[in-house]
Order: sequence, then structure tokens, then C-alpha cells
Amino acid sequence: MLEIIRNWVVNQGLDLFAANILARGFVFGLIIVLSFVAYILAKHFILKGIAAIISRTTTQWDDIILKKKVFNRLAYLAPAIVIYLSIPIPLEGYDWFISVIQGLVLIYMIVMAILALDALLNAALDIYTTFEVSNRIPIKSFIQVFKIIIYFTSAIFIISILLNKTPIYLFSSLGALTAILMFIFKDAILGFVAGIQLSANRMVANGDWIEMPKYGANGDIVEIALTTVKVQNWDKTITTIPTYALITDSFKNWRGMSESGGRRIKRSISIDMNTIKFCSEEMLDRFSKIKHISGYIEKMKMEVQENNKLEQVDNSSFVNGRRMTNIGTFRAYITAYLTNHPMINKEMTLMTRQLAPTEHGLPIEIYVFSKDQDWVNYESIVANIFDHILAVVPEFDLRVYQDPTGTDFSKLGRVA
Repeated sequence: MLEIIRNWVVNQGLDLFAANILARGFVFGLIIVLSFVAYILAKHFILKGIAAIISRTTTQWDDIILKKKVFNRLAYLAPAIVIYLSIPIPLEGYDWFISVIQGLVLIYMIVMAILALDALLNAALDIYTTFEVSNRIPIKSFIQVFKIIIYFTSAIFIISILLNKTPIYLFSSLGALTAILMFIFKDAILGFVAGIQLSANRMVANGDWIEMPKYGANGDIVEIALTTVKVQNWDKTITTIPTYALITDSFKNWRGMSESGGRRIKRSISIDMNTIKFCSEEMLDRFSKIKHISGYIEKMKMEVQENNKLEQVDNSSFVNGRRMTNIGTFRAYITAYLTNHPMINKEMTLMTRQLAPTEHGLPIEIYVFSKDQDWVNYESIVANIFDHILAVVPEFDLRVYQDPTGTDFSKLGRVA
């Protein structure tokens, strides 16, 4: 082509030197025009055509790819391909110059291909998050590893172009740099290995509530990346934890609670042991009027009477035979109250137990599970339950234990 144009210019009366320059300039200008036309076609015709086709489909994944501008970045390759293939024509005879320009264009094409592939990986991650499995098995860390490999490999190719060396030569030279590379990518390697273990063993997933006091983390996982895990604490602050720390250090995952259908309530009140006593007939008559335990009182009274009659117990002393106590009746009431509570999960453990006595009294602990796992609603349920329990303690002739306060000592002073 260059020869044809040059001959035509010579035939027009110009000398060979001027004709050569003019022919080369014309071809070079033509390449610029063709590359611009290629860009316009790719950007404003082909890309718009693809967008129109995608807009008519019902699938979501192609819309995500379009939104991430994968095709936009590929469109920038069109003028570069034209220049790469056509530049030897106007620069015929200047092999070194052709090599330099083609090398620069090739570097540009590699960079644009990397950006397009990066956008495609981001689109793949967004597509994956539309599936329910993404909450259980996050893949962002693997995507990041793949990106590192792509960037690293592309950098090798770019360096090989700049140095005019084969990439195989550079890859073979990496053996001596292994220790340095291991040090540079230490966190990435540890994070990648940890990510595999976390995913394989389903130790954590996006949305899990975890506690890790060492890092001040207590909240929901919002992102699992290659080197870090982001936790949004309940005060809306963000704690960043190294991914490998979830393998090497201990943490608490509340996922089991979320999946169980209930949230545990485990709390106790301490009863003053000086108020514990056997129930008199007057007390039993009063307790029998309490709705939740009226049947329990009648049943226990019959059992006690039959047992003592069978054993021929001397009823002149409460110590002889079986007797009902106010603390036992109180425990029975709490169990009955929780059994009838609408927000307690009856399919899970429901227990009222007595713990070992301490210098602070006799602890009575409830161990149940609420139906509502939401934190705010859960705390309201717990508060309402213990509001009621603390209020009914005196009805059983019992008293909640608490350390003496200044008011208690002032009363002693007045009595004296």
C-alpha cells in the first residue's frame, strides 16, 4: 500500500524523498482515522446494540455485566488493534521504531484487558451474591486472589515487553525471589488459606453475629475479604479483623442461636435464705388462689397427705415427713408462668433451677429460650419476665437478697 501511494505521488511530479514522506504521513493519518472509526463503531454502535439486546432479556446477570462496564472497557481495544496491525505500513523499514510502538500499544491492550477482566470478576461477584448460597460460602477472597494472579502475571508480561525478553525468562527468574515474594504476599497467602478453611468448615458467613473480644468485635459480619473480615458492631462502628485470626484465635459465632428458632434467657435472682420456710395451711390456701399453680397446690397437698399418712408421720412438727416449702412453690410458679408465657419457645429447654447457696443468698435461675431473636425485642421480653418475677417474690413470703445500703443502716440507727 505504501509503495502504491509513493509511486502515485512520484508520478505527480514530486521527488522520491518528498513522495516517501508524504506517503508515510498519509498512511499514518489514515490509520488514525481508521482507529477513530473503529472506536466509534465499537463504542456507539456495537455497544449500544449489545445494551439494547440485554435490556430485552429477563435474566439479571447480563444487566450486571453491562452495569460493571465490561463491554465499555473492551471497546477501547478496537482502536489499539487497528494501530497494532497497521503501524508497520507507514513505518516500513524502521523495524526498531515499529517494535517500540507495537510494544507500547500491546502494553495498552494488556492494561485494558486487565481492566475489562477486573470488571468481569466484579460482575461475577455481584451475580454470585444474588444467590442464597453466597451468604453461607463467600467467594470475595477467592476473587481477590484471582485478581492478584492476573495483575502479577500481567506485570510480568509488561516487563517482558519493556525489556524485550520472553516472559518465560522472567518467570524462571522468580525462583530466586521466592522468599521476597512470600514476605510481600504473606498476608494474602495467609488470608487465602484461612478463607479456604473458613468456607470449607462453614465457620463464618456474611451476616453472622460473632464476638471476638481480642479485637473489640461484637456484631454482624458485613464482608469477608482476602486479608480482612469487617464486622459492624452494635454501636455501628466497624472492626477489621485479619482473616487468618479467625483460624488462629478463638471467637464466638451466634449462628447456632439464629438457626435454632430461639434465643437463650439464662438469668438468676438471689433469695434471702432467712425467708425460706415450710408452708402453713394459711399459706397454702393463699397460694391455691394463684391461677398458674392452683392445680399444682392441690396435687402436692394430696401427695404430701398420702405420703405422711402412709409413713404414719407425727404432724406436731413440720420437720417430720414431707412438707411443701415457699421456695419450692415459688419455683413451681415460675415454671408454670414461663410455660404459659406466649413469647417462650416451648419446644426448647424450659427449666427453673436452684443453684448452690452463696453469701449472697440462694440463686434461682431460669433457663429458657425466647421465640423472638431480635435484640431489642429479646431484651424487652427478659425485662418483662423479671419485672414480674421480682414483683411476685413477696407473695410467697420470700425476699430478694441485696447487700445493705445507706438507707438500711439509717433505719438501724433510728431503731436504736
